[in-house]
Amino acid sequence: MPQKTMRDMSRKKVRPANAIPAGMLPPRSVIGILGSGQLGKMLAQAASRLGFRTHVYGDDAGPAFDVAGAHSIGSYTNFARLDEFADAVDVVTYEFENVPVQAAEHLATRVRVRPGAKALAIAQDRIVEKNFIRGLGIPVAPYAAIETPETLMAAQRTAQSWATPAILKTARLGYDGKGQAPIGHDGELATAYRALGSVPSVLEQRVAFRAEISVLVVRGVDGALATYDVPRNEHGGGILRRSTVPSGLPQDIEAKARSIACQIAAALDYVGVLGVELFYLGPDAAEPLLVNEIAPRVHNSGHWTMDACNVGQFENHIRAVAGWPLGSTNRHSDAVMANLIGHDADHWPALAREPGACLHLYGKREARDGRKMGHVNTLSPKSS
Repeated sequence: MPQKTMRDMSRKKVRPANAIPAGMLPPRSVIGILGSGQLGKMLAQAASRLGFRTHVYGDDAGPAFDVAGAHSIGSYTNFARLDEFADAVDVVTYEFENVPVQAAEHLATRVRVRPGAKALAIAQDRIVEKNFIRGLGIPVAPYAAIETPETLMAAQRTAQSWATPAILKTARLGYDGKGQAPIGHDGELATAYRALGSVPSVLEQRVAFRAEISVLVVRGVDGALATYDVPRNEHGGGILRRSTVPSGLPQDIEAKARSIACQIAAALDYVGVLGVELFYLGPDAAEPLLVNEIAPRVHNSGHWTMDACNVGQFENHIRAVAGWPLGSTNRHSDAVMANLIGHDADHWPALAREPGACLHLYGKREARDGRKMGHVNTLSPKSS
């Protein structure tokens, strides 16, 4: 047998003492991000801090392109273009929940996609989403599915048993108040349904809630779970305006909300940050918490974590999809996150001078009514 040379021996892989555990991506791996908006931008920034490179794929040139190491423009249904993207990255995540499920499923045949396509499929359809959550034994507001025009009258009969008005929402593609119509009496339902395009919809009972809250839960590849403190959220015109921590809600209610979010994340076999929005109806309600909806991505109501926590939601999402241990979700400060909507961002000089304010501008080219242009986190010493 010929004697091995030094060159032959150098080819043999020797496992170092500090070898990377199986399943963990090392620094300089490439995180692929579907979507070029502000959430993709903040994910790319968080990835960079951990030593990762990023490649953003979007159907337009959004603010995430400004910070990503590489970017591609293409349709989410152009599988050949998606294949090129998959070949350039080590794992794929996404920044918005309306990525076509087919795109995620196709990418998953070539590269790891986290969270998986199941979470997208459920969150993209309000009927499927509500059925899924209710199937877990988790309370939701009373609702009736309108899947075809023929089921409209059945939904109206269901609504007649409710003591409060209702709201009609398209099953798909509605966000920030879009695709919704209030229903005050029976005669408005058919008109509203036609106005929304006669598409599959959900008729929900309006509930008298005391507070809107959300839970940001992060789940690792190994099933480890961690939650952030629960923010109280204020909306206007269907758009989140402000999130405040601490929420001021009873501790047992916050604990129950966290438990619900963890249950949903586990049922989805989820990897990454999941936003779960809930209504708090008060201590005397038969069901004090109702789930409103879920968001399979980093969430607007978690932006305060960027400045008030040891590890913010964006870094923890990157940690999870890269197979890393989850970071601490401890909060070191009280915080109020205020969205800068439209021309609110024009006041950036004053905001930049404000004591305790952490200003985040997304770098979008044009301010429009209802468009999220940035946010500001105002910190104060932790009170509870």
